[in-house]
Amino acid sequence: MTLDFEKETLIKELKKRKPKKVLVQLAEGIKQNAHEISEWIESLGIECIFSGESCWGACSVAIQEAQALGVDLIVHFGHAKFIDVDFPVLYIEVKDILDLSSILKKSIPHLKNYKKIGLSYSIQHRHDIQKIKDFYEKNGKQVTLSKKVGTNAYEGHITGCEYRGLKAIQEGVDCFVIIGNQFHAMGAALAVKKPVILLDVYNDEVRSMAGLREKILKQRLFSIEKFREAKNIGIIIEIKPGQKFGNPRKLLEKLRAAGKKAVVITMSEVTPDKIMNFYNVEAFVELACPRIALDDFAKYPKPILTMLEAMVAIGERSWNEIVENGIV
Repeated sequence: MTLDFEKETLIKELKKRKPKKVLVQLAEGIKQNAHEISEWIESLGIECIFSGESCWGACSVAIQEAQALGVDLIVHFGHAKFIDVDFPVLYIEVKDILDLSSILKKSIPHLKNYKKIGLSYSIQHRHDIQKIKDFYEKNGKQVTLSKKVGTNAYEGHITGCEYRGLKAIQEGVDCFVIIGNQFHAMGAALAVKKPVILLDVYNDEVRSMAGLREKILKQRLFSIEKFREAKNIGIIIEIKPGQKFGNPRKLLEKLRAAGKKAVVITMSEVTPDKIMNFYNVEAFVELACPRIALDDFAKYPKPILTMLEAMVAIGERSWNEIVENGIV
């Protein structure tokens, strides 16, 4: 285990805030650490409850759970603050103290044709970013961190749905280097026009996202064509504060004007089983996280589009336009 759960920061903040009862959210992949974290919190005399719901990002702050349980504070592990919410939240970002020396050296041959690098990282590697920057500069590269734009918490920070910080610097770089995993790098490849190189620190691999990008774009075109053929459409919305992309009422009107029958459906999490229960709905548009439609193409038996893709399907936007500007 190379994760630092920042116990001292947690204890210090809890002593300062003095909650009587907390709801703990753990990012997917670290839920196995619940017992350890529970011991730290309960040692302060604080009642501790863990959310068992999926937590893919700080967009999934469990406000409704917290209110239903009557807690004083949400402790959210594994993500940086995403948006302001109307409930007290303590964000513990969690550091990965993995030694990155080997994978940084391994990346140099992959970057031989690029002088100017745009650099971004997933939050667990923020503490290492100066070392990473220094390494590349010593190897003759010019390094620019992606901008702190929108919901990104820091300069260089990347999330699964916010890539405006990369777009802001892409005219001044030859390629992008993403420190993290495929989730963030794939989104980057769909958002920018320059090559994207992933340093997959958990699989100790360095690879280009070019082939995956082309595969996903073909899948998206296929889904758009299937959507065009569909008559009965479901518009999926979520009630989580950070997962509201688009106006369902306006979309409903546009779809109906295009000759579609459409209904609005709310889901706490989109799953194949929930989709299949609407057996007469032939295709869906989701206004929750845009990555639901993009990442899980093979998972769903029916096409699921993002808002932008739906606009392409009904002729209000062009495919070339959204590919040029980034489909995320």
